[in-house]
Amino acid sequence: MELTQVTPTIWQLAFPVGHVYFVRLPDGFGLIDTAMPGSAPPILDALTQLGGRSQDLRQIVLTHSHIDHMGSAVDLVEATGARVLAGAVDAPFIRGTAPEPQPVHTAPERALHEQIVAGFSEAYVRPLQHVAVDVDLHDGDTIDDWGEPVHVLHVPGHTPGSIALHLSSSGVLFPGDIVATAEGRAILGPFNVDREQAIASFRRLASLEVEALCVPHGEPVFKGASEVLRAAAPENDWV
Repeated sequence: MELTQVTPTIWQLAFPVGHVYFVRLPDGFGLIDTAMPGSAPPILDALTQLGGRSQDLRQIVLTHSHIDHMGSAVDLVEATGARVLAGAVDAPFIRGTAPEPQPVHTAPERALHEQIVAGFSEAYVRPLQHVAVDVDLHDGDTIDDWGEPVHVLHVPGHTPGSIALHLSSSGVLFPGDIVATAEGRAILGPFNVDREQAIASFRRLASLEVEALCVPHGEPVFKGASEVLRAAAPENDWV
């Protein structure tokens, strides 16, 4: 797997489904999402490429509860001892103590979903394992041990408890699946439990001052992300 440097302290590790991001912390590394089940080995290999050891992975932030984001969390926790942080509303789904709501598909989303599920069957995706969440995150919380303040935003719609992380000092946004990119454009992420909520959350993120946009699906935006977000028309996506 290839690492792509987004900023001096952030790298993307791209996967066929669900990219992850490393963030260099003052005392090690943080990880945003964990990709599909079975992805721990390449993630740990990438950590080694960055000069880290397994015990240097301090935090795993899960933007939401879907399998392509929390799929390898339990393996990584066992290998590294990292703490898991997640949105408070999605935390029961991640822990496995409550059933996860299912998305409501538009016709184009349904066709895409069927294609993805067929690919999972051919590749034999391991069953999802739930993981303990050490810290429940709420809208307005700040993660303070990253070297700069990290602002937590509750951005429901894709899942009830989706979160985004905004590093306002460096102008970096991790939007979770509310935002994807395609052909240089920012688009609404598909497979939402509440489409109108997701569009409202997209608009909230588009109001931020952002230079770099670290999306889980598509290519990251390295500069001028605010303009890309504000030029988007999420209400026209997946219809």
